[in-house]
Amino acid sequence: METGTIQQLIRYPVKSFGGECVMSTRVMNYGLYGDRSHVFLDESREGKFLTITQFKQMALYKAAFTGAEKDEEFPEVTIVTPSGNRMNWGGEELKKEIEKGSSTHVAFKKYEPELVPAGAIEEEHILLITDASLSRLEEIWGKKKLDAMRFRPNIILSLKNKIPFAEEGWTGKKLQIGPEVELFIKRPCERCMIINVDPEDGLLSPSLLKTVVNNRENVFGMYCTVLKKGTIKTGDKTILKDV
Repeated sequence: METGTIQQLIRYPVKSFGGECVMSTRVMNYGLYGDRSHVFLDESREGKFLTITQFKQMALYKAAFTGAEKDEEFPEVTIVTPSGNRMNWGGEELKKEIEKGSSTHVAFKKYEPELVPAGAIEEEHILLITDASLSRLEEIWGKKKLDAMRFRPNIILSLKNKIPFAEEGWTGKKLQIGPEVELFIKRPCERCMIINVDPEDGLLSPSLLKTVVNNRENVFGMYCTVLKKGTIKTGDKTILKDV
């Protein structure tokens, strides 16, 4: 069954930083190429990452790769800070700024293209949301324009039939994207306080999470795992299949 087309592809080179929209990318065994491949280790909490949960202003930093996708190593990552300054990943200036804002000591860590641990950076490989569900949730919330980036999706799907929350019935099915890629739709995504953080100004809107809890049983979007790797691009058709 044809479900729709890819409206947007978003990857986040640095965990908890804002991401970049791309027209085309490869799907690796762990998700979109380079997604959450660079992280800040929170040295006050052994084995833990620094995230928006601890330092909400991280959502205001934007990260993007500056070169072509390579198998051997990731391209350089450029950071645009909330004040508009451009910094490189791994630089002392960025480290000092993050430590000052978060009031903790951090360390840089990055993975290699074939060694990003599948499911270790986020709960699953890929997060998918749909345009119809986003529009309906905006209506239910009733506050202001609902920025899709609050939900940190990897794929925004434009549904052929605009039925809100239809994707919640896809659990256990396969989604073919274009001629190469195949995902397994594993489960709905349970939400946390991160969606309350406006990615444009960092202000909190606690009513959004309350709306999702009260009206959607605290889920929005679908977690997917990778079955078949390949290249995907915006405009690709998606087809839902039984396993």
